[in-house]
Amino acid sequence: MPSPTLNTIETRIRRLQRRLANVGNMRPGTLGVQYRHPAEKKGAFYQISYTRKGRSRSEYVRPENLPAVRREIAAYHRFNSLVDRLLDLSIQASRIRYGARGAHLVTHPART
Repeated sequence: MPSPTLNTIETRIRRLQRRLANVGNMRPGTLGVQYRHPAEKKGAFYQISYTRKGRSRSEYVRPENLPAVRREIAAYHRFNSLVDRLLDLSIQASRIRYGARGAHLVTHPART
């Protein structure tokens, strides 16, 4: 399969940028169920746990807010996925641009 052209990659980048602009409200974390009486699994309530700026947090989530919090968590995952793809394409475009100008790029294997 031939390598994509710079124009093709830049078109994909613009498409991803538009999608990023439409992600909406988001928040990191995982949603879990806790129990006030764990042995009997009674008194269930929802809690969101996340780490931000090196600090772990857990917050109670009211039942009526569950759908919105789930959407925000999904949007956060979508955002991260889009950013990851955008970075891959940006690196690829950069390599094509620099290669076309005769610059020498050296890629080093990841250190283990």
